[in-house]
Amino acid sequence: MSWPLLAAPGGALTETTSGPWLFALLLPLVTATVVVQLADGGLDARAVALLGVLSAVVAAVRPFGAGAAGVETVFFLIVLAGRVFGAGFGFLLGCTGLFASALLTGGVGPWMPYQMFAAAFVGLGAGLLPRTPDTRAGRAGEVALLVGYGVVASLAYGLLMNLSFWPFAITQGELAYVPGGGLGENLPRLLAYSLATSLGWDVGRAVTTAVLLVLTGPLLLRVLRRAARRANWS
Repeated sequence: MSWPLLAAPGGALTETTSGPWLFALLLPLVTATVVVQLADGGLDARAVALLGVLSAVVAAVRPFGAGAAGVETVFFLIVLAGRVFGAGFGFLLGCTGLFASALLTGGVGPWMPYQMFAAAFVGLGAGLLPRTPDTRAGRAGEVALLVGYGVVASLAYGLLMNLSFWPFAITQGELAYVPGGGLGENLPRLLAYSLATSLGWDVGRAVTTAVLLVLTGPLLLRVLRRAARRANWS
């Protein structure tokens, strides 16, 4: 997703054509993740069923917030599931959840693979966060850790999504992408573009995610961990 900052595009890819290419690259990556998880025992039939259920929940709750002033109602669930079930599961849930929600809401377009990929890394990062002690203070600290991560991940998600169309959106001025300009020249332009155009939506996403994690985190962490124990999650 960061190719505009690291490589000089030759003009063959546009916002419309790059989406299908990214989707074509994303499918083998998701398939490989599933195969690795199955081979390592991280996924079995129960885990796949749980992935389907949580993907359906993501698809069901997303219409309550998607597109409304940055309010996003799915990232808290992706973060919690990634935390409980691991990085691989979180990665898969980010992909499948956003894919299912796009089909449900009619949000299929060239932006969809970028949303899937960015959300997948949100779930992946949640699964890689450090463990906390299983005490009252440790559980409170875990929620605080997830809230902090949710805020950072929400802002990073907006930045990654801007990369999917920013090189094609503005062609002149100080905010425009400079083909072949390199990281040093284009990164400040990307940050300035994000501050000028999408910061309000990104902050709304971060606030919504943080609030939902505070309100539902303690309960859903217990529920998901109980489900993991009953499923003999490895």
